[in-house]
Amino acid sequence: MPRRRRLDPAIFHLPVERMREGYYSDKYFNRARETLLKDGHRPRVTMQVFAKTHAFLGGIDEAIAILKLCAERWDELEVAALYDGDEIAPWETVLLIEGPYDAFANLETLYLGVLARRTRVGTNTRRVVEAARPKQVMFFPARHDHWLVQTGDGYAAHIAGAIGVSTDAQASWWGSEGVGTVPHALIAAYGGDTVLASRKFAEHMDPAIRLITLVDFDNDCVGTSLQVARALGERLYGVRLDTSETLVDRSVIPEMGTFKPTGVNPQLVWNVRTALDKEGFQHVRIVVSGGFTVEKIRQFEEQGVPVDMYGVGSSLFQGRFDFTADVVLLEGKPRGKVGRSFRPNPRLERVD
Repeated sequence: MPRRRRLDPAIFHLPVERMREGYYSDKYFNRARETLLKDGHRPRVTMQVFAKTHAFLGGIDEAIAILKLCAERWDELEVAALYDGDEIAPWETVLLIEGPYDAFANLETLYLGVLARRTRVGTNTRRVVEAARPKQVMFFPARHDHWLVQTGDGYAAHIAGAIGVSTDAQASWWGSEGVGTVPHALIAAYGGDTVLASRKFAEHMDPAIRLITLVDFDNDCVGTSLQVARALGERLYGVRLDTSETLVDRSVIPEMGTFKPTGVNPQLVWNVRTALDKEGFQHVRIVVSGGFTVEKIRQFEEQGVPVDMYGVGSSLFQGRFDFTADVVLLEGKPRGKVGRSFRPNPRLERVD
């Protein structure tokens, strides 16, 4: 079988000099390396990297880039690794690094960190995508974390199956761009008139851009959806329901009593779908967002709620997917700490 492609290390824009000097590394790794260099001791070790939980691997190409660009000499190292997006089992070896320890001792903090971060985002996104299938998932958590993490997080979500990300930075590693909807702020800028804001968006934006409008500004998703659909016709691709978890939409109030009525709930989606279909707007998709998790998506799908797309945000950053690195071989012979032995993995592929 042909080997799978890896991302070019240049795409990560690493601060190579800072990384090499240990600026981002735990201090004890820097001091360990300094000790070896001053002592003239260059033991050849095998470093083994693994996680303790089932996950979908992310950040491996970024970790390899750190080794390639920041190690003292890449040609001194032999590296084997899995690929971004691979499903991994607890304790499965995902990365092996063999070479003089001083050549990469100062990089452990860095490659473990990117593996943990990207695997968390990728695994959470994959679980959401699987729960929503065949519905589509849009990756919307950029506002919930520091802007510097966007590029790698977006790529992890893309590998996991998200159909859209919200910023150009998130889409940059595979040459795409962000997607989005008519936001609440634009509606407010036009005096709270969702129809006017949507008209202006349609007037000034490229017709190729899918026009999806938020319709909860007045807490009347049914009424606003119909108004926008009547005004825009075929130009309207979809409406997005984003009702606050502390509010009950106007259309839901008469039906309260046997379900949780707040936020975006199944009854609200049915109300909007029924109203749109009744007036001939079957082409208008329904996007839902606001507090969606794997569990909530599963509930919607089990009930057959007529959602076309899910927008998911902060829940994609939850959980822990830590990675550990251990020296397990010294000069080719077992020398790991008690409980950490060499675990070869036939799925690993040598990195050129």
